[in-house]
Amino acid sequence: MGFDYLGLSEDLLSIVEKSGYTVPTPIQAKAIPATLQGRDILGIAQTGTGKTASFTLPMIDILSQGRARARMPRSLILEPTRELATQVSESFEKYGAKSKLTMALLIGGVAFADQEKKLDRGVDVLIATPGRLMDHMQRGKVMLNGVEILVVDEADRMLDMGFIPDVEKICQAMPQKIQSLFFSATMPREIKRLTDKFLKDPKEIEVSAPASTAQTITQRLCMVKGGEKEKRDALRQLLKSEKIKNAIIFCNRKSVVKILAKSLAVHGYSVGELHGDMVQSIRTETLAKFKNDEIQLLVASDVAARGLDIPDVSHVFNFEIPNNPEDYVHRIGRTGRAGREGSSFTLTSPAEKKNLGFLHKFLGKEIQLHELPGHAPIKATERPAQAHKKSAPRKEASKKNPAKNSAEKAPNPQEKENTQKENAGKTRHTKDQPKDKPNRHQKSEPVIGMGDHTPAFLLSYESLNDKKD
Repeated sequence: MGFDYLGLSEDLLSIVEKSGYTVPTPIQAKAIPATLQGRDILGIAQTGTGKTASFTLPMIDILSQGRARARMPRSLILEPTRELATQVSESFEKYGAKSKLTMALLIGGVAFADQEKKLDRGVDVLIATPGRLMDHMQRGKVMLNGVEILVVDEADRMLDMGFIPDVEKICQAMPQKIQSLFFSATMPREIKRLTDKFLKDPKEIEVSAPASTAQTITQRLCMVKGGEKEKRDALRQLLKSEKIKNAIIFCNRKSVVKILAKSLAVHGYSVGELHGDMVQSIRTETLAKFKNDEIQLLVASDVAARGLDIPDVSHVFNFEIPNNPEDYVHRIGRTGRAGREGSSFTLTSPAEKKNLGFLHKFLGKEIQLHELPGHAPIKATERPAQAHKKSAPRKEASKKNPAKNSAEKAPNPQEKENTQKENAGKTRHTKDQPKDKPNRHQKSEPVIGMGDHTPAFLLSYESLNDKKD
């Protein structure tokens, strides 16, 4: 079945055909007709399945009739990241080339003044991240009581980034009678609560299991002894041994992204970095260079795990196992898109055994091991040697022979008595007291008058009297 059976207008069909698409993806085939009929949609589909076109195409046809008013957009699309929002705006520009629809993009890192000018003129389509949209709403620059269609994309990612409270406030600021489309790769309990609250008799569309990965992606696991330095060595070996057109290398932390990108650049690789601390203009420029093959390798945090529509990425490398197993599916989904074949390699060390176990449990299978050139095979159950292990045998011995251990520690009663007598007979010496002078404090005789001791002059007087007697 082609796009011409989905109910789209002739203008849209011609643009889709020029874009090189002939057969709709499963999510497009189910979502487009239902959206054109005015139904609410609850779409569960993993990244790279064509979700963006499944709502942009019917929205263009629905909004073709009508006129926007100042500060009152006719439709709203919420995206969790700037990159996703920018990508959706590019899709509207491409598919809406023959329409007269106006559009505004509200994302962070861009001046408020430019965005406010577009809002003042009125827009048919407003694409925004929740944080920046809330800023404009608090300034009184945008009102949502004219919205006819709402799209919440990557809802589970919204949850991960803490945007759900903002999404609820935004939804509550809209009219009750609107068409709502929610798309998510997974369906956590909090997202289910949100969809139950704001969707009315939605058409549920699930095109694949939430934890599944595309069949076009070859997945490999590389066990590495040591830490980040050994991983960087292993990564360079893979880059040399694999036929790589371009690749995205994912890290868990921004600090690791910076260190790895710098290391690869020192070794002569064409590399760029992408993470949340970068200025938006630099992030956009870096992505453009990667898309135009000016950069071969892109080292990125999970800000790039979803929504990067670069159809021909040959490889994905996980420099670290993601803390959230679901992010693994999104990361490797950057390759093997639109029916193309792709490869993913995950580097891990014995110290990451726990995260690896969570990942295998989430996937329902183990990732096939890949032996690195020049490296002895290492099992996933091995653990790195630790310095404190040296004292372990001593602890084990004490546990195995508690009686023997206590006998060694407990002194003989006779020996204890002899030791006490010997210590009692010893004289305590100080710096000011000669060794041969007796210590009067150790006398057992009762003290006669005058406080703690008998003065020396009295003792000498008594001795003289004794001689006279």
